[in-house]
Amino acid sequence: MGLFDVHAHVTHPKLAPRADEVLANARAAGLTSVLVNGLNPHDNAAVQALASRDPIVKPCYGLYPVDAVLGEMEAMGVDYPRDCPAFTREEGVAWVRDHVEEAFAVGEIGLDGYWVPEALWAPQEEAFRALVAIAMEADKAIIIHTRKRERRALEILEEMGATKVDWHCFGGRVKLARRIAEAGHWLSIPANARRNEAFTRMLQTLPREKVLLETDCPYLGPDKDAVNEPANVAVTAAYAAELWGCPVEEVEAQLAANFEALFGVAP
Repeated sequence: MGLFDVHAHVTHPKLAPRADEVLANARAAGLTSVLVNGLNPHDNAAVQALASRDPIVKPCYGLYPVDAVLGEMEAMGVDYPRDCPAFTREEGVAWVRDHVEEAFAVGEIGLDGYWVPEALWAPQEEAFRALVAIAMEADKAIIIHTRKRERRALEILEEMGATKVDWHCFGGRVKLARRIAEAGHWLSIPANARRNEAFTRMLQTLPREKVLLETDCPYLGPDKDAVNEPANVAVTAAYAAELWGCPVEEVEAQLAANFEALFGVAP
């Protein structure tokens, strides 16, 4: 049994140059699994390479919902802070399809209405549906990113019958988070939970068997201005023990059981 991070970006430029140190820190903090999520074909390949040299990395291949329509956004003059080699939406979906069997999970994928204008929601949904279908056909868990389109993402997942789903860094209302848990999905809580009222409320009120931990590193760390790392899930586990009124060992046992329920293997 060990701790885990179900949503990390160790291939991010802020972490990639010292990835070996970051992963060593994770091991020292008690982690046995770090799920590194890809954003597009270029990033997926970087995740693949990292996983090939360190077994603590569990590769998750995805297509970030903004990246799925990035070409169209650029053509519309929408300024988005992403610098990566060009690719088409079809190429992004195909990369995941071609490598899904080696993936630990499919993610991150989803819907985003914060950056993406409504005129592009239809093609974004098309990519999302295709990726959900790929994951379900391969019997892989799905890691969801949603922003401003949480209800629509849930509608699509329920319509398609997807049940092996983790919602990463859920930004909607806590009431909807509880509805998602009632649907049988999991929600992963990031390492800034102590300083974020919504994530604190989720830890307090979600069914404990539906809670997972993540960092979304290098973002959302316990300290606002510090670069986040997977090791900081241990900080969230300790906070959950405070909120649940139980020893941290009991929290870790519950979290490990939750991980195995979703992914089919112990962390």
